[in-house]
Amino acid sequence: MGIKTAAVLYVLALVAVVVGVDVLFFRHHFLERLIVNVGIVLVFAAFYLTFLKHH
Repeated sequence: MGIKTAAVLYVLALVAVVVGVDVLFFRHHFLERLIVNVGIVLVFAAFYLTFLKHH
């Protein structure tokens, strides 16, 4: 699998998780949704930097 394909799949997974959590748990809670979304992005970024970044 190419690097671009992996990056696209990774971003799609991030979007799917964010949208899924928003719809399932935080539909009417703006501030909580924002905080959780930032946390999810930080977890994905940490995972990327730890395991997937090519040196």
